[in-house]
Amino acid sequence: MIRTPRDPKKTKDAIVQWIRDYFEKNGPECSAVVGISGGKDSTIVAALCVEALGKDRVFGVLMPNGIQKDISDSVKVIKELGIQHITVNIGGAYSKLMAVVGTGLQDGVSEQTKINLPPRLRMATLYAVAQSLPNGGRVANTCNKSEDYVGYSTKFGDSAGDFSPLANLTVSDVKLVGYELHIPKELVDKTPADGLCGKTDEDNLGFTYAQLDEYIEKGSAGNWLVDAKIEAMHRQNLHKLLPMPSYGMGVIHNA
Repeated sequence: MIRTPRDPKKTKDAIVQWIRDYFEKNGPECSAVVGISGGKDSTIVAALCVEALGKDRVFGVLMPNGIQKDISDSVKVIKELGIQHITVNIGGAYSKLMAVVGTGLQDGVSEQTKINLPPRLRMATLYAVAQSLPNGGRVANTCNKSEDYVGYSTKFGDSAGDFSPLANLTVSDVKLVGYELHIPKELVDKTPADGLCGKTDEDNLGFTYAQLDEYIEKGSAGNWLVDAKIEAMHRQNLHKLLPMPSYGMGVIHNA
């Protein structure tokens, strides 16, 4: 994996140029389509795209699932960046699909389905928007290196996309880039949460992002129990980052 140097301006400028290069080769007239959650990652990705392409070629999509308590943060991002946007409430689609699938299964839908269905509906929404823009769009992936390493994302949900500006930045480096972009501090430092189970990301993971970043950068978080947990999550979720296995390639076993 690429190690990103802790020079926020150099890193920011390099990512901006990379986005420009990507669009030059993969859609010179296209817009960047970004799901705006109000969290640091989507905010920073949107800001990077604005600097790379101009605000007229960045399209934000707000996708609450029913009522989103922090929707005001998403609105603030849109206003700060001055980008075009649309709000698509996925609540109706989520409820309908849950009901239909649950009716057809003896044990109903699982807790994991309840958690992972919204991100998949959101990704489908982003592609629907991208394909409906006048000059087309490319969907931004907003995952970072820390989340990717332990698979803290939904396969074919928020782990999907056409281009990924933050994939080689740890959470620590993402924040530094956010400050360099002059994004309001309360958005960069906002405690990340999945918005579903009432817990923060760190509560769900069982360790802090600071510990995870230290493990990625140094090979250890300084606590063998945390190291073991990170290593186990990495092995179990590696399939989210690898190409889909296909006949003729053999069988890949990660665990």
